[in-house]
Amino acid sequence: MQRCVIIGAAPVKNYEKIRSFLREDDFVIACDGGLHHIKKLGLESDLIIGDFDSHENPHLPIETIVLPHKKDDTDSVFALKTALSRGFTDFLFVGMVGARFDHSLGNLSLLLTCHKANAHALLLDDFSEMEIVGSEEKQISSSYAYFSLLNITGKAQGVTIKNALYPLENAEITPEYQYGVSNEVLPEKTASVFVSEGELLLIKVWK
Repeated sequence: MQRCVIIGAAPVKNYEKIRSFLREDDFVIACDGGLHHIKKLGLESDLIIGDFDSHENPHLPIETIVLPHKKDDTDSVFALKTALSRGFTDFLFVGMVGARFDHSLGNLSLLLTCHKANAHALLLDDFSEMEIVGSEEKQISSSYAYFSLLNITGKAQGVTIKNALYPLENAEITPEYQYGVSNEVLPEKTASVFVSEGELLLIKVWK
């Protein structure tokens, strides 16, 4: 099924790397200030959503949803809810982390929302790929410089890491003790990670 790419307003510098993840048939949602990134990514918007506090409404002949300034959902959360309601189950998030830490941390919840909805989701910044790992095993190739596993949900038990510099088996990572930071895949190996109870944020850092 067609993938949905949701573009936020956070700073992006590594456009070339992010363009390598894009597909010709992606459905693109630009969230307000995310419109600043569209041309630099070589994209055209299929849907524009926002309250237009960080970019003026371009008034293009494209479906546009104008949101009120006072609302519970951020523009990116509303965009994800809209895409899920339209049947999308595969997501790529760009321009979601960086600059304001509150927005960055809040946007990580987009990955959790997708995970709970049994939708695949990947979030990119200028340095890495982020996704949620749960009971379904995730593999990490040695092409990455580092990978980290962080607890952002409050519960992560039965954590197993194989073929890595710092392996784990049936361990627990808590929000109070984030010791899953900056691991490395063993040379010429493929690491694997999974969590039997709960979820972890998997961050794969590019070389």
